Amino acid sequence: MKLKRIRYQNSRSPLVAILGGERWIPLELVLSRENVSLGDNDRRVFSDLICALKAGPVERQNWQDAADEFAGPIPSMDESPILPFLPLSYRDFMLFEAHAVNAARGYARRFMPLTYKTAAAYERLFNRTFPGFRPHPLWYRQPIYYMGNHLSFVTDGHPAAFPSYSKALDYELELGAVIVKPLKNATPEQAEAAIGGFVVFNDFSARDVQVNEMKSGFGPVKAKHFLNAVSSTVVTADEILPRINDLTGEVRINGEVVVKTSTKGMRYTLGQAIAQASLGEQLFPGEFMATGTLPGGCGMENGRWLKPGDVLELKIEGVGSLINPIV
Repeated sequence: MKLKRIRYQNSRSPLVAILGGERWIPLELVLSRENVSLGDNDRRVFSDLICALKAGPVERQNWQDAADEFAGPIPSMDESPILPFLPLSYRDFMLFEAHAVNAARGYARRFMPLTYKTAAAYERLFNRTFPGFRPHPLWYRQPIYYMGNHLSFVTDGHPAAFPSYSKALDYELELGAVIVKPLKNATPEQAEAAIGGFVVFNDFSARDVQVNEMKSGFGPVKAKHFLNAVSSTVVTADEILPRINDLTGEVRINGEVVVKTSTKGMRYTLGQAIAQASLGEQLFPGEFMATGTLPGGCGMENGRWLKPGDVLELKIEGVGSLINPIV
């Protein structure tokens, strides 16, 4: 099931809409016209997408059937994309070793050319990864993440500007998930069952300030907190989880395919990652989690950096796309 928030023309109040066939139909219109039960939900599902994502499999199927059969008129809509939800918090994991290694290699190539030459010579000589490019040893023992700015989220069409303190704006193609059940000391199975839906996520990054911030002993701050973007459409977890390790991804800049990638190769499952986040800590419905960058899915890895005037498009199979102009 695919959901998004829409507005009627000349209205400021967003409504949850469901995709029925090729039309986005307000959920309240579908359920009231077709006399479909809300199940255990209340009328907040009509305006709160997180509430709608809490629907169980029977309700979801009933809603989808009703939307597919809906033949009534739909009032004129404002076509402007709307942020599907504002996260209560935001955690970004690093689940792909290939990204970590290639990003470290790419950082050295651009910002530490002498170090890069030494490392490249080492890799050619010994035919193995330069040790400094590998993740921290803790990464191999447990899922790790940083917490970002949950108030800096935007969606499709929003311009992404270079921060005034940076000359190296980068994108990061990621799979994002929102949880819809409370968790604490969860098992990986419980954590996975708490995922309500998925989006395409872009963790914009100011690369020229990132490493120095992290060398301080704290996590990234101004390198990350200025902007994050998610697709306006949310796909329910039941459509994605069965194939979460086999989704293709793509980065396009100005219509040109920069890289094709996939979700293969996660060291930890998303359930394991979220379970780690819940260890001794209460998690609440509406908190946002991301996988970290898909291998090759950032400019620091693939060498295609952003510049003003670019139009960036990120895609993940079955989840959707996210387009932002660079200014």
